[in-house]
Amino acid sequence: RNTCLKHMYGEFVAWIDGDDWVEKDYLETLVNLQTNTNADIIHMGFKSYRNDNMYVADFKTLYGKFNYNLPKKVAISDVFVRKYGIITVWGDLVNAQLYKGFVFSEDNTFEDTGNKFKLYLQANDIVLSDQAKYIYRVHGESLTQNIMRDTSELKRIKMTISNYEKLLYYLRLANFEFDYFESLYRDWLNNEIDRNSNEKIRKYLVKHRRLS
Repeated sequence: RNTCLKHMYGEFVAWIDGDDWVEKDYLETLVNLQTNTNADIIHMGFKSYRNDNMYVADFKTLYGKFNYNLPKKVAISDVFVRKYGIITVWGDLVNAQLYKGFVFSEDNTFEDTGNKFKLYLQANDIVLSDQAKYIYRVHGESLTQNIMRDTSELKRIKMTISNYEKLLYYLRLANFEFDYFESLYRDWLNNEIDRNSNEKIRKYLVKHRRLS
């Protein structure tokens, strides 16, 4: 992604991952919505494709509750709550100016979680579309699935905590409702501690709860 950012040109950025696909009017729909709203970020719902079956959430209900204009606070909090499906860098049309000086963290398995919030902090309006014309392919050979299968639970926890603590650092620098997100982080830590029986992982999580 960083190589792309070095060579890109144009007014907007839209990522389409190599093992996914989009419907033929996907970009047209995003561009038309941006033209009508002048938002910095247009985010579209998506379908998941797994084992020859297509799955889609009720994005009309999810996005309609905000009248299709997503508050920054909700957008950023989805890093923790994972309810609205908006932490991915794919599925968006983004004003290229938001990527000025933007660098994706290197060697970060979950680069969406560890970087997407930087765009939200800079954006004016975040507008949603429930049309779900992006198709996210879930299969055993994808990079994410291979990592989830081959990486230990402790390593995944460490990567997640690294992303969350980086988010909190940025929020504190931006003076952006820090206490609210710190509370979400502590709730996540508590839930992970309660559900995990591995003593090594529990000690690691408890240590970070004390530091938070």
